[in-house]
Amino acid sequence: MTDNSETSIETRLAQACHYIDEVTGGISPPLQMSTTYSRDADYEYISDYSYSRSNNPSWQVLEKVCADIDGGVEAKCFASGMAAVCAVFETVNSGEHVVAPRIMYHGSQDWLRRISERRSIGLSLFEASDLDALREAVQPGKTSIVWIETPVNPTWDVIDISAAADIAHQAGAILVVDATVSSPVTTRALDYGADIVFHSATKYLNGHSDVVGGILVSARQDERWEDIKWVRTLTGGVLGPFEAWLLLRGMRTLSLRFEKASQNALRLARHFEDDPRLERVLYPGLESHPGHEIARRQMTNGYGGMLSLLVRGDAATARQIAGNTRLFVRATSLGGVESLIEHRASIEGPHSAVPPNLLRISMGIENCEELIEDIEQSLDRVN
Repeated sequence: MTDNSETSIETRLAQACHYIDEVTGGISPPLQMSTTYSRDADYEYISDYSYSRSNNPSWQVLEKVCADIDGGVEAKCFASGMAAVCAVFETVNSGEHVVAPRIMYHGSQDWLRRISERRSIGLSLFEASDLDALREAVQPGKTSIVWIETPVNPTWDVIDISAAADIAHQAGAILVVDATVSSPVTTRALDYGADIVFHSATKYLNGHSDVVGGILVSARQDERWEDIKWVRTLTGGVLGPFEAWLLLRGMRTLSLRFEKASQNALRLARHFEDDPRLERVLYPGLESHPGHEIARRQMTNGYGGMLSLLVRGDAATARQIAGNTRLFVRATSLGGVESLIEHRASIEGPHSAVPPNLLRISMGIENCEELIEDIEQSLDRVN
C-alpha cells in the first residue's frame, strides 16, 4: 500500500489505498485462513503473527483502509458491531458513568442497561436533539464515555458532533460516535472532535447483506485504545479472515452505493413529504427537518439511505402497510443494495421508545420510481 492521502476517499476506497500484493503483484489481498503460525529453530516467530485471536494478515489491509478513510491513527475489526460496542464499554470501570441518547440502536442500549444494572455503572439517557439535555446528563469527573449516533436510529435526529465533543471533553469524558448511518464518505466524525468512531460494518461498509462485522477507529494511540484492543484479544470477538476479505471487497464500492442510496432516499422523502396519508417523513436531507442545517454541515456527500415514515394510524396500520409492499423486503438491517422496510417498535422490544406508527426504511440502489410506486400502492390498500 502506498501513501495516497492526497487523493479522494472515492479513489482510496476503490483501490483499497492502492493495494498491491508485494509477493505476487495481485491487486486483491490474499486470504490467509491459518489460525496459528510457526516458530523457527530458536522458537522465535518467523513473522509478526502468532495466533489468529490476536492478529491475522487478512485484517491488515482492511484495518489500514478503515483508519485511512476515517482519518484515524488505527482501526480494529470485530466479529460483529455489538462485539465492538461491548469492547468500548468494557473499558468503563464500576462507579463511572455513561451518557447516551434515549432513542438509539436498541442493541447498544440493551447492553448499556445490562452493565448499568450488573456492574454499578451509571447511565443517563438524553434527548438526542437537545444539547442542553446532554450538558445536564454528563457528570464532570465521573462520566467516562459520551456515546452518540448521528443521525439517530430510527428517528434520524441529528446531533452536532463538535458540540457534543466539547461537552464530553469538558466533563473529562471521551466522545464515541456511532457513524453506521453516516459512513466516512459523507461524515468523518474524528474530524469534528470525536475520539473513537464506531461502524456496524454489517451495514453500509459491507453493503451486500452477507457479512456481520464491526469497526472501531481511534483518533489516537492511548491507554483506552490499548485496553480496547486487549479486550478484543481476551474475548475473541474477532472477524473471520473470509469475512474480512468480503468486507474489504464491499467497501471498494461504498462511495457509489452510498451516493445512489442517498439519491433514492431524498427522492422518496420529497415525494411523500406532504402526503396526507402520513403524519410525517423523517429524513435529515429534507429542508423541513429540524436538524437539516447541522446535517448539511456534517454530511458533505449525501444524507444516507435511511428514513422513516410516521403513518396515520396505529401499530397495526403500520404493520399492514409494511405487509402490503411488493418490492421492499420486510427485514431488519440497513445499508444493503436491496431496499428494506420494517415496523421498528416490533423489533426493539419492551424498552423501545420508538413511536408505534413508525416504519423504518433502508433505501437500496434499485429504480427509485418503482420503489415509490410500491409505497403508493401499499398506502392505497390501507386508506
